[in-house]
Amino acid sequence: MPRFGRVLLVVLDSVGIGGAPDALAYGDQGADTLGHIRAAVGLALPELASLGLGRVTALDGPVPAPGAVRAAYGRMTERSAGKDTMTGHFELAGVVTERAYPTYTHTGFPPDVIAAFNRVTGAAGVLGNVAASGTEILDRLGLEHARTGWPIVYTSGDSVFQVAAHEGVVPLATLHTWCARARTEVLVGAHAVARVIARPFGGPGPGRYERTKGRKDFALPPPAPTVLDRLHGAGRTVVGVGKIGDIFSMRGIARNTKGKSNDECVDDLLAEMARPGADLIFVNLVDFDTLYGHRNDPAGYRDCLAAFDRRVPQILAAMREDDLLILTADHGNDPCYPGTDHTREQVPLLAYHRGRPTADLGTRATFADVAATIAENFGVGPLPVGTSFLGAM
Repeated sequence: MPRFGRVLLVVLDSVGIGGAPDALAYGDQGADTLGHIRAAVGLALPELASLGLGRVTALDGPVPAPGAVRAAYGRMTERSAGKDTMTGHFELAGVVTERAYPTYTHTGFPPDVIAAFNRVTGAAGVLGNVAASGTEILDRLGLEHARTGWPIVYTSGDSVFQVAAHEGVVPLATLHTWCARARTEVLVGAHAVARVIARPFGGPGPGRYERTKGRKDFALPPPAPTVLDRLHGAGRTVVGVGKIGDIFSMRGIARNTKGKSNDECVDDLLAEMARPGADLIFVNLVDFDTLYGHRNDPAGYRDCLAAFDRRVPQILAAMREDDLLILTADHGNDPCYPGTDHTREQVPLLAYHRGRPTADLGTRATFADVAATIAENFGVGPLPVGTSFLGAM
């Protein structure tokens, strides 16, 4: 019988805590998402601090003594090559990515890729083909897009091919078809980026454009079996919340709910917790990254963290006696660091259950320790990588 009947794994997207030993190799030496937010605008997170976050990074307010912390706590170092969303999530699920996915931050996509995409769309060309903020590029190229009908193509520091189109110019179904075909016909081989992302938008013009809810990610599947696959094969039920289903191409996932915001995803988590049947509820909260990290907004990032901190008591109150809650992150995105890309950082690890253990889990050598812990709990391990911390709690 598993020690915990259900695991709640919540990824605070981009909430890094600095200190990655190989940050220099990624151009991120000194990056520290939470540390720099605190230095710039202050950072008080009393609920997360009480769970041990204040033991692994500095926060405003009192630091709980080790015996007063409500959860096991530590930090994790990424072992995979890269610092993107998929790499971090795959490693959390037990798969280490040995070779980073291709990126096009400085060059844009080569002419043969664009030509192949033009054949998919039937358009004479694309607009953009640069690394850009997803909101800035709409204001810059939206009117030309409306005039020509050409899609806006852009990328970032992530391995992504993003296609933006106004829903009044390109129907949503058409945009999704373009991106699905780009995934299977264009972004393959040497140019097999991690994700092709459809980015629909609406609005009357620059300064008033808004992304609409039809975003869809077309991701490469995990390159090896994950703990989600192991659970599925053992007859266990995995439920995704947020973009988890997109990240894992729904592999090993029974169903996925997709709220539009952190708050909606927390609402979905609480709803799933009230339903029977799930063994693992896997949640991604993306607003920290998308709305504030990529837009160099430390005050907005702080406020978003504080809003989640206020939801933590609801999550804890809804937990069953045999639930285990794991809070962590997938990479950093320091809003005070030059550029708007993800940053190579260590991430926090907080593990809470009603027994309220206090344990210092130390610095883990890989994010895959999370998967190893889940696998041991449900008896579907061992995994090729990762060391379980189940016995430390």
